Order: sequence, then structure tokens, then C-alpha cells
Amino acid sequence: MTDWTGKSAAELGAGIGAGEIDPVALTEQFLAKIDAHPMRDRIYARLTPSRARAEAAAAKWRADLGQRLSSLDGVPVSWKDLFDTAGTATEAGTRLLAGRVPDMDAEVLKVATAMGLVCLGKTHLSELAFSGLGLNPMTATPPCVNDADAVAGGSSSGAAASVAFGLAAAAIGSDTGGSVRIPAAWNDLVGLKTTSGRLSLTGAVPLAQRFDTVGPLCRTVEDAALTLAALEGRAAPDLTGASLKGVRLARLKTIVEDDIRDTPASAYEAAIARLEAAGAAITEIEVPQLAVPMGDAGILYTAEAWANWGDAIDADPDNIYPPIRDRFAAGRTFTAADYIRACARMTDARAAWATATAPYDAVLCPTAPILPPNAGRLMEDSDYYVTENLLALRNTRVGNVMGLCALTLPTGTPSCGISLMAAPMQEDRLLRLGAAAERALA
Repeated sequence: MTDWTGKSAAELGAGIGAGEIDPVALTEQFLAKIDAHPMRDRIYARLTPSRARAEAAAAKWRADLGQRLSSLDGVPVSWKDLFDTAGTATEAGTRLLAGRVPDMDAEVLKVATAMGLVCLGKTHLSELAFSGLGLNPMTATPPCVNDADAVAGGSSSGAAASVAFGLAAAAIGSDTGGSVRIPAAWNDLVGLKTTSGRLSLTGAVPLAQRFDTVGPLCRTVEDAALTLAALEGRAAPDLTGASLKGVRLARLKTIVEDDIRDTPASAYEAAIARLEAAGAAITEIEVPQLAVPMGDAGILYTAEAWANWGDAIDADPDNIYPPIRDRFAAGRTFTAADYIRACARMTDARAAWATATAPYDAVLCPTAPILPPNAGRLMEDSDYYVTENLLALRNTRVGNVMGLCALTLPTGTPSCGISLMAAPMQEDRLLRLGAAAERALA
């Protein structure tokens, strides 16, 4: 039998629609490949084989009748283990939630199921989604596809690994400060950060609801567009004919190129050159007001995170990795006035950003200024942990504090991505730009 697991989600969906791929056989291929994979338990927290087989059988029945629900009806995907699954444990990568079994699916999982996506299982993540590294010694640390001894990026670490290792056609993750884009970039995938509020967070274990978003990690921009559409219960945007000719892109200089390491810097310059060769006009810009909310990130994130999890952490402090526990505890000291003032400053900076970037179709930056760090060294060297953790999410956090949608694309250099950021709720337009950029970068 042909091995279908290496195909894109779009190719699998098209094959099912053409009668060339059996959704039941496809799901069995993925389940068998997961079961046989030596790093299965570092990637998947738990599988949902009974659910997957039932959903695949229903997809086959619909395909046979010519009544498919979407372009991805019958395509198997993974879900980050912070999206509730009825009757299956959802523990958000933390021992604090061990044995937590919800009664209902998360809203986005309900919608995706209604569009025919097949749920393979739940993937590992950083504890309570509060790290960009993907290191989780309390449950499991998924591997990077380019270096098994390196972290995969967080917090959607297992989500990225499931796709990169061919153990899911696409993955659903979450992004609060870069948690879709960092693991996508470090595993040579496409990752989409959606605008805050675009997709429901009902039934998703929270970190900081002001910034929490849902987004796909995929092999291609087309896959990201189709998966987003499935999560929203609608038709996907048309990406055909997308071109960079006449497109105006801004190369952000403020903050995002500071302290960038040699390999990501070289990959970024080469990617910029390819985008220009494909017809994009690229202008360097500074947005100095951005420094204010970026400096306030410690208030904006930790205050809300501590409000959500402080009581649980205080009740059981030994069941959370100390560096993660300390990051949460930093929010203990901030007052309501501190938080409200920081939010007001962020609102002002967003207005300045909107003015500065209005002439451009998207804003560019390196997705991450560093390569995936070595997991063992992170465990042994506290200074290294702090440095790498701070740098990992620095660039991606721009998209969150500015309230944008953002897309990371592989540059062709392993574990190096380039990001395109666009105005809020402009995901369809951004995906068209991304499709054109993807061809240029290929």
C-alpha cells in the first residue's frame, strides 16, 4: 500500500475527494506509524484511536456518498493537550492537572470535528503553555526534527514534532507569545498565529486570555489556510494566483534584529533577497513605541498568568518545574494598577504601530533570533536557560502585544523561519501573501 503520511493535508484531502485515498486506511497508517515511532511518547501525551477510527469511518461513508464536509474531511490531525477532549485526559503539560478529564470537547475541536477532521490524539507541551523553549522535564520534552538533542520550541512543542516527524497531517496549537510560530520555525513548518478573539478559547486551558490564540502548524501555507477554515467552519480562502509583484513589505528594525545569532541572521538576509527577487518592495522601518509594551511584557503576561494559576501553584509548588514556577510567581508582585497602566501603554503603542505600518502589506522579522537550544544544557546551565528562554519568544511577542495576525515560513535553512505580520483579522490576506512568499523562498 502507498504510504500517504508524507503528503500535505491538502494533498490528502484532495486524494480522499478523488476516491484515491481511503480515510480509514489513512488513519490506520498514521496510528501504526505513531505506535512504531521511537519518540512517540515524547511527542504524544495520549492517543485517541477509538475516536479516530470512528471519525475516519464516518468520513469514508461521506466520501462514498459524495457528501464531504470540507476539503480536509477525513484528514488526521493532532491537538495540543490544552484543548479539552470529552472523556480523554487534558492535562496541559502539567502535573498540577494530572487526571483531569473534561466532559466536553473544546469549541474549536467541536467545529473541526463537524468539518470532518480526524482527531489522532493529544500532543505534549510546555507546562501550562508558559515557555517558548519546549523543555518539560515534568512530563516530556519533544525532540526537534533537525536535532533530537535540542528542544522543539514551545509551547506547542509536540504539535510541531507530530507534523515534522510525519505523525500527523497537521496540528492544532496555541500561541500566547509565539507558541505556534517558534516550534513551527524550529521544525521547518508553517505556523499561523491568529488574531486574538478570532477563534474560540472555550474549552482551552488558559494561560493569559488577553493574548491566548489558537492556530495551526502545517507543512504548507495551503494546509494552514485549509485548517484555519476548518476551525472556523467555513470555506478556505482562494490562494491561487498569489504574487509578490507590487507587494510592499516593511522590514522591522526595532528590537527584532538585536543580538541575532549568525545562522538565523544569514537565513533571514537570504530570505529577504529572495522576496525582493520575486517582486516585493521592502523598506526598513523603525517603530520606537514598540519598546514600551515589549518592556512591559513581564507585567502583561505574568500578572494574568499568576491570576489564573497562582493558587494551584502555591498549593502544590513541587509539581511544577522551578524555572516555570518562578516565571509564574513573578506576576505575584504586580498590582491591578500596574496591569491597567501597562495595558493602556500597550493600546497607545498599537495605535503608533498601526500608523507606522499602514503603507505596507505586511511587516517582516526573523521568527527567532536563535537556533533550538540543547535540552541537556538547558537543564544544567541556569544562565543559558534564562538567556535562551528570553530570546526565544522575543520576536514573536511583537505580534501578540501589537494584536496582529502572523505567519512564519521556513527559509530553507534548518530551524530558521521568517515571519510576516499583518493587521488584526487579516488572516486570509496574509495567507495569500504567505503563499506567494512560500514559492519565492522555495
